[in-house]
Amino acid sequence: MTDRAGNIQPGLIYPDQLAPIIRNDDEGLELVKARWGMPSPKFALKTERDPGVTNVRNLGSGHWRRWLGRAHRCLVPVSAFAEPIKGKGNQWFASADPDATMFFAGIEVRSWTSVRKVKDGPTEDDLFAFLTCEPNAEVKAVHPKAMPVILTKPDDWHAWMDGIAAAMLQRPLPDDSLDLIDDNKF
Repeated sequence: MTDRAGNIQPGLIYPDQLAPIIRNDDEGLELVKARWGMPSPKFALKTERDPGVTNVRNLGSGHWRRWLGRAHRCLVPVSAFAEPIKGKGNQWFASADPDATMFFAGIEVRSWTSVRKVKDGPTEDDLFAFLTCEPNAEVKAVHPKAMPVILTKPDDWHAWMDGIAAAMLQRPLPDDSLDLIDDNKF
């Protein structure tokens, strides 16, 4: 893969920040940095400011269908992820298998012009978000609505990047495949 991301500092990544993604390019795969948050549907915007949408669940929405094809696929490398606990910080999750490599199944768009922050005015950014699905048992105890679509097998990584129908991989990890990590470790 072609590395166009440069040095990537370790640490926590939050919505509207740059994060590493792996995406298709003309010569294969490339590692780049993109801003977390895809364009919001127009009906959701009350001003010209678009804070972005961090995750995608409704694959039938016309807003998302245009970006579900191979040309907009990406993998988001992840070692752990968090779900908020109301008034108590975050609950972190990591793979129960310390040797597992995890990626969120993502979608991306390049050179999108929008106003993310009023003080910055219009900016042109490469953007991404990730798919969500029903939660597995570990996540459901904290966040009963959804969890990220996490791909841990090379066959699934390749299928996603090659354009398999998104719904085919929109499923949770098996129960007991995630460990709960103490919030103090982050």
